[in-house]
Amino acid sequence: MNIAITFRQLEASEAVKQYASEKVAKLQKFLRKPLSAQVTLTLDKLQHVAEVHVHAGSEHFYGSERSEDMYASIDKVIDKLDRQIRGSKGATQARKRGGDGLKGKAPAEPPKESEE
Repeated sequence: MNIAITFRQLEASEAVKQYASEKVAKLQKFLRKPLSAQVTLTLDKLQHVAEVHVHAGSEHFYGSERSEDMYASIDKVIDKLDRQIRGSKGATQARKRGGDGLKGKAPAEPPKESEE
């Protein structure tokens, strides 16, 4: 697992760096291959921006969030990436099983009632 963290327009803080690393590392449990991540933390006027690029084998995920607090931005972007990874996993499994990937799809033909 390789996680690189870049700070732009703000001082590097060991606490923020460790927090971001721990959050990104938790995404590994949903991926089959070791992840490689690039985290960019930026201060844009009064907004804290967190951008994360995650690569695991041939899969690539990207998320960006901004808020008034850097920790909140990191939490939001990790939630966004979590949803992306879980969604791609479901689509991949549906393709492998020969399904069309639609959940809750109604059956094509209702079951026939038996005549007595």
